Amino acid sequence: MSVTEIKFGGFGGQGIILSGIIVGRAAAIYDDKHATLTQSFGPEARGSACSASVVISDEPITYPYVVKPDVLVVMSQEAYTRFGPEIKADGTLLYEKDLVHPNDGVAAKRTAAVPATRFAEEIGRRVVLNIVMVGFFAAMTDVVRAEAVRQSVEVSVPPGTEQLNLRAFDGGYSFGKGLLADTTR
Repeated sequence: MSVTEIKFGGFGGQGIILSGIIVGRAAAIYDDKHATLTQSFGPEARGSACSASVVISDEPITYPYVVKPDVLVVMSQEAYTRFGPEIKADGTLLYEKDLVHPNDGVAAKRTAAVPATRFAEEIGRRVVLNIVMVGFFAAMTDVVRAEAVRQSVEVSVPPGTEQLNLRAFDGGYSFGKGLLADTTR
């Protein structure tokens, strides 16, 4: 049985919970897998720590909580500090390049960064940085098919913002694929 534990971390207002919903929906609806989502956030609406934990499996899931993430996606320094020590030693750390500054305290086998905030600003709306990160996640992992994640983005975002969000997804995905191509040369 193949089980992958994923944690998205950041602060309220960055779209952390939506990121988890998109990946979980992509797995369960568009990629014929099983998925669970749990979420945690502070009492404040924006600015407080929050996380979304997704478990994806080829078989029914008996325990829906992330214990040690295989993949950790962080969009704030606080999330990195808080959740970084939880990642598996052979895990993957994906982070927002301008907002997170890794240190020696996290032992992930593989790390990669994307300037998601800058990409989102170039697209025209900083608020889509989470979708840039979701695209980056799809490129850097093989947990869920990229097309399944893209389909999930399209149906999960507010009506009227689909094209903007798909551009954000494509930007993060292309950046990730470019990083992978550079490391295989």
